[in-house]
Amino acid sequence: MQPIRQGDVILRPLSNATLSLGRPLPHLTLAEGEVTGHSHRISNGEAELFEKDGTLYLRVLSPQATLTHEEHHALAIPQGTWQIRIQREYEPEGWRYVAD
Repeated sequence: MQPIRQGDVILRPLSNATLSLGRPLPHLTLAEGEVTGHSHRISNGEAELFEKDGTLYLRVLSPQATLTHEEHHALAIPQGTWQIRIQREYEPEGWRYVAD
């Protein structure tokens, strides 16, 4: 499987789904928008979100789950375990997170 990107959020597939994913979270919001307040979230399908050492992990249990955001096309996320990252970009002052 290939990484999946929606705005500033990138999901990287993990091949070792047996690793400890950390503590379960009571929501399916992958990232909150800094400017608009919109969020990248799982809106359909069965999934679980975990946090470990400041990193989020998504486990999609159904054949697929839908990742939605008000300013982007909805994306189908295949079943599996995914690491969630916020993309960064380089500026002369140093690295910064991409704002969505």
